Order: sequence, then C-alpha cells, then structure tokens
Amino acid sequence: MSIPSSTGGTPANTALTPLPASDRLFGWRDHAALWLSLGVGLLVIQVGAYLVPALGAQAALAVIVAGSVLGAGLLAWTARIGCDSGLSSAGLMHATYGSHFARLPVLLNIVQLIGWTTFELVIMRDGTVAIARQSGHFAGDTWPLLATVLWGGVLLALLAGSMVKLVRQFIGRYGLPLVMLSLLWLSWQFLAKADAQGLAALWNRPGEGGMSTLSALDLVMAMPVSWLPLVADFARHGRSGNSALRGTWLGYAVANIWCYALGVLVALTTPSTDLVAALLLAQGGLIALGLILVDEVDNAYGDLYSGAVAGHSLQPRWGVRGWGMALAVLCTALALVLPMHSLEPFLLMLSSVFVPLYGVILARLAGQPNVVALVSARKVNASAVAIWLLGIACYHLCAQFAPDWGSALPTLVLTWVLARLTRGQATPEGVSAAA
Repeated sequence: MSIPSSTGGTPANTALTPLPASDRLFGWRDHAALWLSLGVGLLVIQVGAYLVPALGAQAALAVIVAGSVLGAGLLAWTARIGCDSGLSSAGLMHATYGSHFARLPVLLNIVQLIGWTTFELVIMRDGTVAIARQSGHFAGDTWPLLATVLWGGVLLALLAGSMVKLVRQFIGRYGLPLVMLSLLWLSWQFLAKADAQGLAALWNRPGEGGMSTLSALDLVMAMPVSWLPLVADFARHGRSGNSALRGTWLGYAVANIWCYALGVLVALTTPSTDLVAALLLAQGGLIALGLILVDEVDNAYGDLYSGAVAGHSLQPRWGVRGWGMALAVLCTALALVLPMHSLEPFLLMLSSVFVPLYGVILARLAGQPNVVALVSARKVNASAVAIWLLGIACYHLCAQFAPDWGSALPTLVLTWVLARLTRGQATPEGVSAAA
C-alpha cells in the first residue's frame, strides 16, 4: 500500500485519516479468518490452564464461554467503529481523548505491543527448542539464541510485504486450515486421555477455590481485551461495518473458547508447569505443536503491524513498514535478554488500562455519525480523560477490596455509563452526535 503525501512533500499521517475505499478489501470471511487465527496461540492455552484447579471443569467452561462472548463482542463493536470510520486505533483514541492527550494511550499501546511481541518470540523460541530436543537434535546452548534470531528474521520478512495480502492469501487459504487441524488433533488426544482417566470424574471434579467466578471471568476477558487497541488497525480495511462486526465476533469467540478449553483439558489430564512439554506428550503432539508455532507468527506480526501504525501516528515521517521493521529488531533483542515470567499479572495490568480506555471510546464513538471530524476537533477532551483515569482507579480498587466481584465488568460498566451520559456535552460545536 502506497503512503500518500501531504502538501509540501511531508508524508501524510495515514493512521489519523480514513483509509480510502480502494484499500478496503476485507469481507466478513477475511475478518473471521484473521481473528480466528489471531485468537489461537500457546499463550491463550496457557492462560486457560490457570483456571484449574481453582475452578472445577464445569465452572471453568461456563466462564470461558461467557468471557469469550463478552470479550469478542467488545472487539467486534470496536471493529465496526474502525471500519465505518476508516480510522486506525490511534485515530479512535485521538477522536475520543483529543489530539494532544491521545499520544499517551497511543504510546502505552506501543509499549504493550512490544511486550506482547517479545512474549510471542520467547514462546516460539522455547517451542522450537523443545521440538528440536524432542526429535533428538540441537541440544546445544546456542540453539535458543539461533531460534530467537530465526523467528525475528521471519517477522522482518513478513513486515516487508503487504498486510492485506498476508491475511487474504496466506492466513485464510493455508495457515488457518493447518492450525484448525492441529487444534482438532490435540483436542482429540487430550479428550482420549480424559476418557481413559474417567471423563465423568474430571467433568464433575469441584474446584479447590482461590479464584472467584468473576475473577476468572476477568482472566478470560483479559486476552480479547488485550487486542482492543489493535482491532481497528485491521478492521478499517473492511468493506462493511456489519461484516467486520460479525466476522470479528465469530472468529475470535470460537478461537478463545477453543484454546481456553484446551488449556483446561491439558491441565486436568496432564498437570505440568511446562505447557509445551505437556503438549509434546500427546501422540502427534510434535507436529501439532509445530503448526501452532507457525500460527504464533501471525500473532507476533499482528502486534508489530499495529505497533507500526501507532508509531506512524506519532511520527509520520517514518512509514508503517519502517516502524514495523524497527520494532521487530527491538523485540528480537529484548527476547534475547529479558526473563519472561508472571504472565497473569501482566495481562491483568494491561486490562486495567485498556478496559476503561475502550469503555470511554465505545460510549463516545458508537453511533457517532462523524467520527473523523472529532480527530482534530480539540487538543484534550477533559471529561474523557477524567473518566478513563477514574476507570483505572476503579479497576485496581475492585481488585484490592472486592476481588470476588471481578474488575473488568464493573469498570467497563462505570466508564461506559459515565462517558455515554456526558457525550452530548463533550461533543464540540459543528460535530453532531447521534441521539
């Protein structure tokens, strides 16, 4: 995709302007394939394993379905706004919080995307080394280094190409079917293990406590919420807001439910602190794990692409491709030196920022007929900023003083209601708000 230039030869800020109709090629199947693929990953399976033994199998599955439908619904709602407006995630932040203040959440988004990409590289590295050692090769200490650099190089190669072609020609046609086959195989293998151990006993096993239902719901919603700051960057390439909503909701909900449930199944049948080792124990697990590792590439690519769009919104002199490749090099370097632990607190910390951030965005922009006009309408939208900060405080106060009630849903409801009630007063003159 070529980058248009503004007057004077300065590159236009394509992140803060609507995408032209010629670049809007995604139909609902493209959205569904993209988000089903992005929703599959070893990280998601690992987080699913965190739900047990605190919850029983039945309670865990109920929480997984509810949290996935709610979380994917938030993604889909945001996707529709991004598609209808043609704006990136950074553009939606500018339209809601003001052109100056929005730089803060955009920067926070870049930081979290660097963190996620680094996590993905570590997961791909560890999985690659585990597969190599399982096959009896590459036992030396230098192989983790080489595997990290290898996957970093793959990301650099992908970022040099077209995102739209990657989604439509590779993910939808080849990558997704292979990943679905690997998930089907692993599900079959671990269901067979569960049957051998007594499926009825595992299904009726009570939880040991230590996590309330609403806290577990927070953990399930944390994964789709982590994608909220990315979804518009892809949805703006869609032809219809309704198709973006349907495809995103369906694709991500199916992937999240499946992977979380598989994580619970693995934890129940093969208790282990090492998820990769547990997957390798399954018959054919080496091949299935290899296919999932290939799918992890598009997760890391998605993070980098969105981070590049966000970076371009801050410094448009750097094109999206240049930003993406620079971030890929940085994340590869970080994956070589940083210890990657404590995933659950990291996920919940991100939720505390982005749940209220998008509670305000959804309330202010949903149904707004002229979102684009809001991008530069004011420098700071004080009411939106205040509600966001209040939402962050609410999230942490709920976690501290009422953990059994969860944090995500109370915060989302509070910020959405307050932002909706104040939307009329917050809309600048000349920009009409929907009733």
